[in-house]
Amino acid sequence: FLSRNFRCDCGNSKFKNLQCKLLPEKGKVNSGNKYNDNFYGLYCTCKRPYPDPEDEIPDEMIQCIVCEDWFHGRHLGAVPPESGDFHEMVCQACMNRCHFLWAYASQLAVPPLTKVNSFEDEGIVLKVEESEEQKKEIKKESEVEHQETKEGKQVEQLNEPSTSSGSACPEVKQTIFSVVTKIEEPVCKLKELQRKQFLTKDTATFWPSNWRSKLCTCEDCLKMYSELEVQFLTDECDTVLAYENKGTSDQETERRDPLMDTLNSMNRVQQVELICEYNDLKTELTDYLRRFADEGTVVKREDIQHFFEEFQSRKRRRTNRMQYYCS
Repeated sequence: FLSRNFRCDCGNSKFKNLQCKLLPEKGKVNSGNKYNDNFYGLYCTCKRPYPDPEDEIPDEMIQCIVCEDWFHGRHLGAVPPESGDFHEMVCQACMNRCHFLWAYASQLAVPPLTKVNSFEDEGIVLKVEESEEQKKEIKKESEVEHQETKEGKQVEQLNEPSTSSGSACPEVKQTIFSVVTKIEEPVCKLKELQRKQFLTKDTATFWPSNWRSKLCTCEDCLKMYSELEVQFLTDECDTVLAYENKGTSDQETERRDPLMDTLNSMNRVQQVELICEYNDLKTELTDYLRRFADEGTVVKREDIQHFFEEFQSRKRRRTNRMQYYCS
């Protein structure tokens, strides 16, 4: 899992005497870089190096997808699920900073934080979060639902057969339009979850592979993500699984032999000809370079260029002779 928005510091104010060969024109400082304890070889809440020569307890290190720090499994405040049962972890500090995640944890976390009795049996104190703002929101929503129910009944009455010869009055049309507008308004998933009671703990949380796709992307939530600097949570290409798949694909590309790829695209005759040419080139180049090794001299660029010119010339002469004999 890579560091987000991270760039080298060569050529800026941190290393003035070095020039960056990748980005010659760069700013005075990389504002996206985060220089945490990892840059000093310290990890987790215990601020110890990894591997730790003084730590005799075997423990797996897990990376937080938000702050990108690495943590010992035993220092997360909760026992990590069995291997393979979760894909991403958010540490305690990031859960406290991104408090909205607790509402999602009640439905999505591994395991979901909904079994109150099991936690009480373990002696863990659970807090039920319901702020004054949430209470006002719940009260407001209940009033809206009551109003919608009342208006809905009025609409039903309008649909009943009427003995009146006139059309519906303007007030009734306005009521119908109001009900339809409210139904079409987008619903915030986060507010829906916050209306319910949810549990918070001073622990890390563990999440399945597809949990990010279930986060709300309404205008208010996107603004909140931006303020908390966690916009990447809605990016499916940012997940640990996406990085693992990309790494696997890159390794397979590196292991692939260009010669074999070329051979697979040819017919049988072309394959035999290419293999013969390759073996000839390999044999002649090996003999040519061995002379430099025996003499203890350095191979120059002109020497390699001269070799390939001679090789092409010999190849053309052989081709001409074959065509002459065949004719």
